[in-house]
Amino acid sequence: MTEVRLLLTAVMFYTRIPVPGWVGYSEDALNRSTRYFPAIGWIVGTAVAVVIWLAGLVLPTAVAVVLGLAAGVLLTGAFHEDGFADVCDGFGGGHSAERTLAIMKDSRVGAFAVIGLVLLFGLKLTLLTDLVGRGLWQALVGLVFAHVLSRWCVVTVIRSGTYARLDATSKVRPIGKAISVGGLGVATLWLLPFVGLLWPTPWWGLAVIPAFATRLLMYRWFRRRLGGYTGDCLGALQQVIEVVTLATILALARTVGG
Repeated sequence: MTEVRLLLTAVMFYTRIPVPGWVGYSEDALNRSTRYFPAIGWIVGTAVAVVIWLAGLVLPTAVAVVLGLAAGVLLTGAFHEDGFADVCDGFGGGHSAERTLAIMKDSRVGAFAVIGLVLLFGLKLTLLTDLVGRGLWQALVGLVFAHVLSRWCVVTVIRSGTYARLDATSKVRPIGKAISVGGLGVATLWLLPFVGLLWPTPWWGLAVIPAFATRLLMYRWFRRRLGGYTGDCLGALQQVIEVVTLATILALARTVGG
């Protein structure tokens, strides 16, 4: 029941899905629930894939993909996209760590955020539309893989990185603490089903390499600019790695096949 409570805590925090009242809330449970962040990738990625599949039965592929992306935003409350937008504004307009953090905490949206989000969703739309056109099933599996892998990369940052903002006003302070080795092991288990799901196109698993390379480069950037990461940085990391994974899968599909 403890693990079920932690899983439902992750669902409560990372999505808009209602959970039973007995789950409750505590900062400790929220921090420990990070081990189930990749499981959220399964939930959100599968929901997006189902919407794309159903909408694609009666609508053009591009429209189906837009509806799928909209479903993902509604399901998470644009949680990670908001972090991505804040990082675009903060890193685009801040010239010091203090100024960057202040901009990221500002609820107003600037030009860098708008431009970044337009490019982000444009890339997702283009990549997914092309992938679906090459084969629906594998495209949707690749979509879920991108959601799960990107969230696993975020967990590794929480495990080994340094939290940059320890003030009480940070909206994601509880998840800034280090995750245990056992917790990281549980998070890693959520990647194992793809060993079977990607079997028809096993080379798609190579997407792990650029995904983790992106994780290393982005955290190095965060550490140089801020001294570590914030919750907004984690959201941006998830979004960028999701796109990198989709781009890698498409590149492999175009060159290797599948």
